[in-house]
Amino acid sequence: MPYKKPNIEKIFYTIGEVADMIGENQSTIRYWENQFDALKPKKNAKGNRLFTKEDVFTVKLIHHLVKERGMTLKGAQLKLRDNRDETIHNYEIVSQLLEVRRQLVEIRDNMDDGKQEL
Repeated sequence: MPYKKPNIEKIFYTIGEVADMIGENQSTIRYWENQFDALKPKKNAKGNRLFTKEDVFTVKLIHHLVKERGMTLKGAQLKLRDNRDETIHNYEIVSQLLEVRRQLVEIRDNMDDGKQEL
C-alpha cells in the first residue's frame, strides 16, 4: 500500500505566503493593514505577522475591491464597513464564475489538442 501524505491545513500564514497567494507585495499588505480595521493579523513575539484563514480571506476581499474592481481605498473601506455581507456574497459569486471559466477554457484547450493529434 503506497504512503499517502496527510493533508495538513495551516492555522497561520506568514505575510510572504499571503502576498504570494494574491500576487501583491508584502508592503502593500502592511499598508492595507493600517488602512482597514477589518484586517488585524496577530503578531508573534518577534513582531512577525501571522494571518489566519479569515485574515487571508479579508486580504483577498480587499485585493478584489481595490485591484480588480478599481475602487479607491476609501471606497473599499466603506464597502467593507457598511455592506460586508453583500460584498462577500458578490466576491464568492465572482470567484465561482472565474473557476467555471477556467475549467471551460481547460476543456476547450484539451479538445483542441485532441483535434491536432488526428
